Amino acid sequence: MAKEGVEKAEETEQMIEKEAGKEPAEGGGGGSHRLGDAQEMRAVVLAGFGGLNKLRVTRKAMPEPQDGELKIRVKACGLNFIDLMVRQGNIDNPPKTPLVPGFECSGIVEALGDSVKGYEIGDRVMAFVNYNAWAEVVCTPVEFVYKIPDDMSYSEAAAFPMNFVTAYMMLFEVANLREGMSVLVHSAGGGVGQAVAQLCSTIPNVTVFGTASSFKHEAIKDSMTHLFDRNADYVQEVKRISAEGVDIVLDCLCGDNTGKGLSLLKPLGTYILYGSSNMVTGETKSFFSFAKSWWQVEKVNPIKLYEENKVIAGFSLLNLLFKQGRAGLIRGVVDKLIGLYNQKKIKPVVDSLWALEEVKEAMQRIHDRGNIGKLILDVEKAPTPLMANDSTETSEAGEEEEDHEGDGENKERMPFIQ
Repeated sequence: MAKEGVEKAEETEQMIEKEAGKEPAEGGGGGSHRLGDAQEMRAVVLAGFGGLNKLRVTRKAMPEPQDGELKIRVKACGLNFIDLMVRQGNIDNPPKTPLVPGFECSGIVEALGDSVKGYEIGDRVMAFVNYNAWAEVVCTPVEFVYKIPDDMSYSEAAAFPMNFVTAYMMLFEVANLREGMSVLVHSAGGGVGQAVAQLCSTIPNVTVFGTASSFKHEAIKDSMTHLFDRNADYVQEVKRISAEGVDIVLDCLCGDNTGKGLSLLKPLGTYILYGSSNMVTGETKSFFSFAKSWWQVEKVNPIKLYEENKVIAGFSLLNLLFKQGRAGLIRGVVDKLIGLYNQKKIKPVVDSLWALEEVKEAMQRIHDRGNIGKLILDVEKAPTPLMANDSTETSEAGEEEEDHEGDGENKERMPFIQ
C-alpha cells in the first residue's frame, strides 16, 4: 500500500497545484525537488537551542510513511507558545538538535502506509505530529490524523487541534464545566483563550473572566464577560464582581499566578495549569526567569486543599497524546469539536499567515504577545523579498549563521493579517 501511495504522489501534487490555481510543474514535481532518485522538501530546521538565529529553512529528504502512518502534503502549520519553549530548550528532556519543530498541521493525504484504513489519497486532513510539522511533507501515525469539514480552510484546520482540544479537555474533561459556572482564563487573546471563550458560550449562563494586554481589549471584548488588563490586580477585580471567586481557573502563566488562582477558587473549584509562559521573558532561555517563576509558585499544601474543598490539576495535551497513549480519547473530543464547528458554534481565530521563511518574525510576534488568535505558517505563501534571504539556508542540516550586526534594523515583515 505504501508503494501504491508513492506511485500516486505525482498525481496528488498536481491536484494540490490545481487547487492553488497553478499549472502543474513539468514532471508533476510541485514543491518537491529531485536530486537523483531522492525527493527533497523545504523544512524549518532548529540547528540548536537558543535565539531566533537558530532557525533556518533548508532542504531535507522527504519522508515516506511507515506501517500505520499517513504521508501528508502540508498546506499550513500551527505555531504555539510551546514552540518558543522548544526553541529555547526550555522544556523537560528536550530532543536532540538539529530538528524540525512543530506539532500540528493540515494538508492533503499523499500516501498511505501499510495497514492504514479509513483514509484515501487526496483526503483533506489535520494532524498532530510529534515534531517535524513545519515542513512541506510530514508522516504521522493514523491515530493522530482527522478529516476536516469541506468548508474548513487549511489555515483554520492548522489552528484547530492544539487550541480547541486543549480548551475542551480542560473545561469538560478536567473541570466539568456546567451551566451557571464561572471561568477565569489568562492570555484571553491567544489561540487557547479564544477557544475557551467560544466553548464556554456553548453552555448557558457561563461567566468568563479574561486577562489580556490592554491593546487587545477592543478586538476581544465581545468574547469575554469581563476583561482585565494582564498587569492589573485581577484578583481584586474578580472579587469585586464575584465575592466568592470563580469555579475554574485556567492558567498558562505559572509563577505568582498559581497562588492568585488558587485564592480565587470557590469551594469545589478547579485550578488547571497548562503552561508556564512567565518563564519566557526574552529570546533565549533565562535561568533567572526560570528561578524567579519557580520561586513564586505557591507551595501547595494538600491539607489546605482538603480543608478548602479545592482541586488543583495540570494538563499537557502533547504528553497525553505522545507519552500516555490517549489518542482514542482525543479522537472522541475532535469528533465533538468538529460537530460544534459544523453547527457554526465554534470557529478558529487566525491572527496572521506567514511563509516558512518568515518563521523568525512570526515567533517574535508571539514573544511580543502581539497576536489575537493563532499564527499560521502557510507553506505555499511566498516570503516578502526583504526577508527571503534572512531565514533561508540551503545547507544540509540548517547550520547556524551569525546575524550580522545591524542587518535586522528597520526591517519589518508584513504578514497577511486575517
